[in-house]
Amino acid sequence: MFFERFYDTDLAQASYMLGCQKTGECLVIDPVRDIQQYLDKAAAEKLRVTHVTETHIHADYLSGSRELATQTGAKLLLSDEGNADWKYGFDGEKLHHGDTFMVGNLRVEVRHTPGHTPESISFLVTDTPRGDTPVMYFTGDFVFVGDIGRPDLLDEAAGGQDTRFEGAKQMFASLRDQFLTLPDGVQVWPAHGSGSACGKALGAVPSTTVGYERALAWWSDYVQSGDEQGFTDYLLSGQPDAPLYYGRMKMQNKAGPAVLGNVTVLPQLSVAELKGKLGQGTVLIDTRKKEVHQAAAPVGSVNLPVSNTFETWSGWLLRPEDADYVLLAENAEQAEKLRRRLWMVGLDNVVGFITDVEGLDTVAARPFEPAELPEHKGALILDVRKKTEYDEGHIPGAKQLHAGRLPWKLDELPKGQEIVVHCQGGARSAAAASFLRLKGFEVSEIAGGYEAWEKAQKDSRN
Repeated sequence: MFFERFYDTDLAQASYMLGCQKTGECLVIDPVRDIQQYLDKAAAEKLRVTHVTETHIHADYLSGSRELATQTGAKLLLSDEGNADWKYGFDGEKLHHGDTFMVGNLRVEVRHTPGHTPESISFLVTDTPRGDTPVMYFTGDFVFVGDIGRPDLLDEAAGGQDTRFEGAKQMFASLRDQFLTLPDGVQVWPAHGSGSACGKALGAVPSTTVGYERALAWWSDYVQSGDEQGFTDYLLSGQPDAPLYYGRMKMQNKAGPAVLGNVTVLPQLSVAELKGKLGQGTVLIDTRKKEVHQAAAPVGSVNLPVSNTFETWSGWLLRPEDADYVLLAENAEQAEKLRRRLWMVGLDNVVGFITDVEGLDTVAARPFEPAELPEHKGALILDVRKKTEYDEGHIPGAKQLHAGRLPWKLDELPKGQEIVVHCQGGARSAAAASFLRLKGFEVSEIAGGYEAWEKAQKDSRN
């Protein structure tokens, strides 16, 4: 049996490859759209991608299942469970609870495990040459290490109305009737790790076991004692703000992500070509460090620095329907890598790249020190942190609006009034401020964010 875990640290997302060396077949679970990594690994292991599947209609990234199946000719296997509102809108072999299929000598059993989403399924894998006991359980967003999938995303990001309560009830039943009936030694491999917004307390280690979660997970005592109300109350409390681009991802994954196919080389643009595109509404994604951008911010740009959160920030602030995009990158190689990361959040319309800002119109956008905040009388103080961070402490009078919700909430912000943006330490607010500046708002930032402001307040009292 061959096994490989692929992990995207930005979106804290895991996909998996399972193979049978005897027959040369392999299965990929929950692939992302940049499928080259799976093709390369399969070729290196002398395997053929014969089956592709996913655990549910994802909300936090654009799925690569359709892309990978199209390019390899593999069977595309999709859940047909759940209600009529959440059925896949594109062709694939339908899966139901109790179905089994073989990948060489590996037996894969489908289990319907609703709760996070109505159509959610998990895959219980048995390596048949070694016996009839299942060895691995691929749980998607059902069970994580130390946590379980949140049931409120359909409400928070996809237009649902109180679906969280039914989801919590389904999650309770799935844990009781599906997960806890398995042997303790079964390995659990989830679709996300620490940092994902698909749960509130995901563990950092890659996998767990049924027995470990039975003994130590926060939810286990509630489920084993039958306390469904206590379970529901705890599960629904304190969930992080859901970025609203999750709704777009959910609908695109339901309808079927566009197949990228053979992608052409990304062209390098001249200054004149870029200026022409900016004049037509194209947006420049400035991937330099925030301090460099703030010193001379190109007009018509948004600052999304190269980092472990590039995909997340891009999903937060950019929408494919709003504009075409050009990358400001160090070179062609970096531009291509970033372009592929943007595919993760459905931003396919990158039309070129540049490597410097010489010849472009720029403005200074340096933050001010916290002690200068009283000089900004009449400004709206906008806290772009998570609500849980805001509740733990905030600047008096500040309005909380998570950065991941800004593109959908612009009508709640005043034009013609200064907006002072801040986050915890200055990174998120730099991206948010550049986006608001792009949209025509009068924006300034607090250097060092809430941490610096709080320290300045303490220092002033000493």
